[in-house]
Amino acid sequence: MAGDIQDNRGRGEALTNLPRIHPEGRKFGLAVLGLSLVTAWFAWETIAWPLFFLSLLVFAFFRDPERVVPQDDRFIVAPADGRVVQIAEVVPPRELVVDDGSDTEGLAPVPVVRISIYLSLLDVHINRTPIGGMVRRVIYIPGKFINSDLDKASEDNERQHILIERSDGLKVGMTQIAGLVARRIVAFAKPGDTLGVGQRVGMIRFGSRVDVYLPAGTGSYVMLGQKTVAGETVLAAVGSQPLLEGVSQ
Repeated sequence: MAGDIQDNRGRGEALTNLPRIHPEGRKFGLAVLGLSLVTAWFAWETIAWPLFFLSLLVFAFFRDPERVVPQDDRFIVAPADGRVVQIAEVVPPRELVVDDGSDTEGLAPVPVVRISIYLSLLDVHINRTPIGGMVRRVIYIPGKFINSDLDKASEDNERQHILIERSDGLKVGMTQIAGLVARRIVAFAKPGDTLGVGQRVGMIRFGSRVDVYLPAGTGSYVMLGQKTVAGETVLAAVGSQPLLEGVSQ
């Protein structure tokens, strides 16, 4: 059950329940399902069946499974399900750096490790917090809808920046980036909200990308091509810069 404590020594219970459908997707799935029932009523089976299967795909896209979130202050967890497509050292985006008029400073304008996670249409699209803390900034920026797998998507595409600060002052920034198909970024949190690590913070509809800006002096625990699970996969440990190597096979 959600909220139960589990550990790596066999204590707790495995999650076996079916994933719920997030409220954002219920209206879309029910609308398509309703159309399929109407067309079936008129015996238009050639239309009814495709609409029925489309409704199942819509419900599947908006699935919102429970996750087992590691509870360790050293860890920064993945904010999204998907595939790691880029690991690069870059200066964080201007919106996460400049003074926004609040009492909270943004990220330092120095190069840090950015991990980019690409979400396909088959991935869960609910995004989660990489650390626990207070949401300091939520900044939406309209833009283009080029392939989110490309590096320039971080600067050109429609996107939303989120800055989270822990009680000890550690800050982590993340950016939700719309892709070729996505046309809406949905935020579940607003500035001033306090969230735990791995809590739901937003979603992007129909294919997208999420960038995470690690704290200075922190390196990636994941590798290019690796699959991540939102709220579960450990992306990094604060202050650790390991060299990890993998073999594709």
